[in-house]
Amino acid sequence: MTKTRTFANVWDAIEDNPEDAAMMTIRSNVMIAIKEKVLSWNTTQARAARQLGITQPRLNDLLHGKINKFSLDALMTLATRAGLKVRVDVRSAA
Repeated sequence: MTKTRTFANVWDAIEDNPEDAAMMTIRSNVMIAIKEKVLSWNTTQARAARQLGITQPRLNDLLHGKINKFSLDALMTLATRAGLKVRVDVRSAA
């Protein structure tokens, strides 16, 4: 009989170590927030890209969840440009 493991999120299951899983969780959360904000603008990708200071193909990568194309630094910059305030919440893991 195989034992089934459960994980807090998909990154805990995919990544090799807790540090990488934590980084990917943060990156994905910021990316989702930016995507939701951009979609709320009800504008074209070209206009949204200009507002964020990136190219339309780069915005398309973000909107399609191509997370490996974006560092946390880049996502933080885009979040700020999108009018979002990002806060890091650090607490004990236990």
